[in-house]
Amino acid sequence: MVFGQVVIGPPGSGKTTYCNGMSQFLQLVGRKVAVINLDPANDSLPYDCAINIEDLIKLEDVMAEHSLGPNGGLVYCMDFLEKNIDWLEAKLKPLLKDHYLLFDFPGQVELFFLHENAKKVIMRLIKKLDLRLTAVHLIDAHLCSDPGKYISALLLSLSTMLHMELPHVNVLSKIDLIESYGKLAFNLDFYTDAHDLSYLQYHLDQDPRSAKYRKLTKELCEVIENFGLVDFTTLDIQDKVSVGNLVKLIDKTNGYIFAGIDSSAVEFSKIAVSPVDWDYYRVAAVQEKYIKDDEVFDDEIITPPPPPSSISHAERDLLKDER
Repeated sequence: MVFGQVVIGPPGSGKTTYCNGMSQFLQLVGRKVAVINLDPANDSLPYDCAINIEDLIKLEDVMAEHSLGPNGGLVYCMDFLEKNIDWLEAKLKPLLKDHYLLFDFPGQVELFFLHENAKKVIMRLIKKLDLRLTAVHLIDAHLCSDPGKYISALLLSLSTMLHMELPHVNVLSKIDLIESYGKLAFNLDFYTDAHDLSYLQYHLDQDPRSAKYRKLTKELCEVIENFGLVDFTTLDIQDKVSVGNLVKLIDKTNGYIFAGIDSSAVEFSKIAVSPVDWDYYRVAAVQEKYIKDDEVFDDEIITPPPPPSSISHAERDLLKDER
């Protein structure tokens, strides 16, 4: 069995940086890693790739020859790759014996929730080469500071999960810059768990552009919550602890952790059970490290109760139950 990751996400979410950092981390922990660049628009790679789609087709050549823009050119390139999948299979076969695979895909999101070409390429590789792949979907963490953009990110994540039909991990990347574009309205666990999205309504109403689509936004939030599929983990690619926690999660989703153990119920149960402090390291420790706390303590001042926008997710549930 061959394991790996399919790295996808919108432009600017940090896919190439992720592949570079993840490949270095995995090599340090003893894995042989092969990075496969399938982005024909990525002409400045910080990593050494084992396979480069530009050896097959280049986006700039497609745009010039067929008078296409960047988006149309990328769709053409994925279609061309699907029709020439034998080229990719032949390149991959020497790596299958002992390599962990990282597939760096383009940032055009339509390829992963609308068009079929990229999905067909991945499914063909899985079936023909017996790969165990996890889709790692990166979303820029700073989108959490804008309720409208955050809901758009949730919709994109849900659509991609339903379309790709792969083990899937949604990641808030660049978590160290999460408040670079504004203060968060809620604690970090609200954004990672994606529950009770109705609490965003007040903040959306403060923006005249968002308030205009109040009913539509409400319905979209209900769709996301009814599916109950979307949640996020966090990542700072420069923090080895953060990367290590993400690797553990990915290894569970694609089955890598089960590859080298005896097939006994006891061994499987040991790995399947999360540590008791998992929630702390997943959210609370990240919030303490990267999100500023504006609370001021004074012995002579009685601090009033926090407004609803600053209470924790668990406290909000308790208040709802009491009502």
